[in-house]
Amino acid sequence: MSSTLVLAQLLNGLQYGVLLFLLAAGLTLVFGIMSFVNLAHGSLYMMGAYAAAVAYAHTESFGLSVLAAMLVALLLGLVLEVVAVSRLYQRDHLNHVLATFGLVLFFNELVRVIWGPQPVFVQVPEALSGTVNLLGFTYPAYRFLIIAVGLAVAVGCWLLINKTRMGMLIRAGSFNPKMVAALGVNIQLLNALLFAVGAMLAGLAGAMAGPILSVQSGMGEPVLITTLVVIVIGGIGSINGAFYAALIVGIVDTLGRVFLPMWLRQVAERSFADAAGPALASMLVYLLMAVVLAWRPQGLFPAKRG
Repeated sequence: MSSTLVLAQLLNGLQYGVLLFLLAAGLTLVFGIMSFVNLAHGSLYMMGAYAAAVAYAHTESFGLSVLAAMLVALLLGLVLEVVAVSRLYQRDHLNHVLATFGLVLFFNELVRVIWGPQPVFVQVPEALSGTVNLLGFTYPAYRFLIIAVGLAVAVGCWLLINKTRMGMLIRAGSFNPKMVAALGVNIQLLNALLFAVGAMLAGLAGAMAGPILSVQSGMGEPVLITTLVVIVIGGIGSINGAFYAALIVGIVDTLGRVFLPMWLRQVAERSFADAAGPALASMLVYLLMAVVLAWRPQGLFPAKRG
C-alpha cells in the first residue's frame, strides 16, 4: 500500500465530504429550525445538476453553468416553500415525509419527460481537465476545485451564522422560533430565505458533481440518504456539525470502499473479498451512525445554546 494511494484516497474522501456538506448545510438548518423533514432536497440537487448541464451545453462556460444551477435551485426552493412547504410547518413529520416524497416522484418524472431516461454526461471544463502537482503528487484539478469551493462555502456559512444579524436570528430561531416571532421578526420570511439558501447550496452541489457523475433521474436519492446520516452524526441544526461530520463520512466511506476489499484479500479468497468488501464498505457509515446514536444521541457536534 503506497503513500501516494493513501493520499489520493484521502483527497477523494475530502472531496466527497465537501459535496456532502453543501447538501447537509441547508438541510440541517431547515430541519433544526423549522423541524421540517425535506426529502425533496435531493431533487433540488438533481435539478441543479441538470440546469448546469443545459447551461454549459449552450454557453460552454463553467462559471455561468454553476450560476445557472444556483439560480434555478434558489427559485425552485422559493416556489416550493411558498406553494407547499409553508403549508406543512404545523403538520407532523409524517405529512412532511409524504408530501416531499411526492415531490421527489414529481421531479424524477419531470426530468424523464424533458431529458429522457438516459443519463446526461457533462464534460470537465478544459481549463480544469489537467492535474495539480503537489509536492510530487498529482491530483485532478477539477477535484481540487470542488474541495476549494466546499471549504469556501463552509467559511461563508460560518460567517453568516456567527457574524451577521441573520445568523443571530437563525441561531435563535433554532431554539425558540415562537419567541423570535414574538419579538417582531418575520419568521415566515426568515424560513423562506433559509429554505431557498439551502436549495441554492444543493444546486451548487449538483453543478459541481455533474462533471464527475452522470446526471440522471433519481440521482438525488442515494446522496440524500448519506446526507441524512451526516446530519445525524454531526447534530441536527449545527453547521459546524454538518461540516465535520461530512468530512468524517466522506473519508470513512471512500477509504472503506478502496481498502476493505484489499485487506480482505489478505485473509480470504479473492472472489469472496471482491464480493464482501464493497458490501461491508457500504455499511461503514451506517455502523458509524449507530455508534454515534448509542454514544451521543444529540450528535458529535450539536449546536450550542446561547
